[in-house]
Amino acid sequence: MTAWIPAYVGIGSNLGDSRARVEAAFDALGAIRETKLVARSRLYRTRPFGPVQQGDFVNGAAGLLTTLAPLELLAGLRAIEEAQGRVRAERWGPRTLDLDLLVYGDRRIAEPDLVVPHPGIAERGFVLAPLNDIAPALHVPGVGHVEDLLRRLPDDGIAGMVAT
Repeated sequence: MTAWIPAYVGIGSNLGDSRARVEAAFDALGAIRETKLVARSRLYRTRPFGPVQQGDFVNGAAGLLTTLAPLELLAGLRAIEEAQGRVRAERWGPRTLDLDLLVYGDRRIAEPDLVVPHPGIAERGFVLAPLNDIAPALHVPGVGHVEDLLRRLPDDGIAGMVAT
């Protein structure tokens, strides 16, 4: 019998119709083979992270169940990014779509192409706010519970978006 592993993905976009791109990403995540979309957060408007001047992001988070190995799931995420025109040109730069594997079951992974839990998760409100919508009690391995991590962060202008 195949085990279904819970996995959580952060979603962000700040190029083009970001809201539509993030909404489409939810649908695409549910279409990855051997993967089910089981939870989706509200959308948030957030300030960009890092040193590059750019427009605000639309962020969200998805809860998945998958039988894929972590690197197989990552390949599925990257395929979705590429289909949305993602170009990896500048670290922390603007992007059409960014999909980050935040948590994969209770695993801690340190591979050249994948680190899980996602580095910096505890300091990034734009990740934790949407993740808190769908999994506030989630224990991020080696880091803490989502709701506790979010509570420790300052209010950095993250705003829930009105549904359309």
